[in-house]
Amino acid sequence: MAGIEDRTLEAAGAFRELARIMARLRDPAEGCPWDLGQDFATIAPYTIEEAYEVADAIERGDMGELRDELGDLLFQVMFHSRMAEEAGAFSLADVVAAINEKMIRRHPHVFGENRDGRSADEQTVAWEEVKAAERAKKSRADGQPSALDGVARALPSLLRAEKLQKRAARTGFDWTETPPIFDKLEEEIAEVKEAIAGGDAAAIEDEVGDLLFVMANLARRLSVDPEQALRKANAKFERRFRAMETAATCEGVDFASLSLDAQEAYWQRVKQTERG
Repeated sequence: MAGIEDRTLEAAGAFRELARIMARLRDPAEGCPWDLGQDFATIAPYTIEEAYEVADAIERGDMGELRDELGDLLFQVMFHSRMAEEAGAFSLADVVAAINEKMIRRHPHVFGENRDGRSADEQTVAWEEVKAAERAKKSRADGQPSALDGVARALPSLLRAEKLQKRAARTGFDWTETPPIFDKLEEEIAEVKEAIAGGDAAAIEDEVGDLLFVMANLARRLSVDPEQALRKANAKFERRFRAMETAATCEGVDFASLSLDAQEAYWQRVKQTERG
C-alpha cells in the first residue's frame, strides 16, 4: 500500500508542476504569445487530435509513445481548465472533483455500502442506466427530454452515427435481424445511383450520407466498431499502396505513369504477398 501512496504523491507533485507551467504560459505579462492568443474554440481541435494520437499509439502497441501522447492529452485538460479559471467559470480542482464524484456515483458496487458482485456485463447495463437517469434529470432542466440527449455533436460522424443508433435502439427503434439491413443497403445504393443520374450534387451528398449511416448500423448489428474498422481499412490501404510504390521503384517504374490496369496488377501482387 505504501508503494501506491508514494506513486500517488509523486503523481500529485508532477500534476501541480504541470498546472504551474500552464499558468506561466498564460501569464499576461510573461507568458507565451501563442498560448495567450488561444481560446476554447481554437484549442478544441488540438484536444481532439491528441485523443486520436493516444488511440493510434495504443493500436501500434507503442508504450513510450502512449506515455507521451497521454501527457499531451493531459495538457489539453490543463489548458481548458486554466482558461475557464481565468474566465471565472471553474477551476482545475473543480474538474477533478467533478470526475471523482461522478466515478463514485456510477460505481455503487465498488464504493457503496452494499457491494453486489456484478459481472462486467451487468455493470455495463447498470452504468448505462445511471447515465440515462443523469441525462433525463438534465433534460428536465433544459427542456423536452429525448433518448438521443447527450450524444456529443463534435464526435466523428461515423462514431456519432453508431451512438445515435444505440440510443434509438433502447427505445425499440431498431432492426432485430441482419437481413433487413442488407435490404436497406440495396435501397440506399439504388438511391445514390438515382441521385447521380439526376446530377444533383446536394442529393448525391444526402444519399451517400444515408448509405454511410446504414453501413454504421450494419457494423453495430455485427458487433463491429465502425470507427475502428475504418481505421484498420485505412491502415491496410496505406500499407498496400506504399508497398506498390516501393515495388514499382525497385523495378525502375514510375508508378504514377502506369495505367490503372497496370497499377491494379501491382495491387494484386501486394495482396498476394500479404496472404502468402
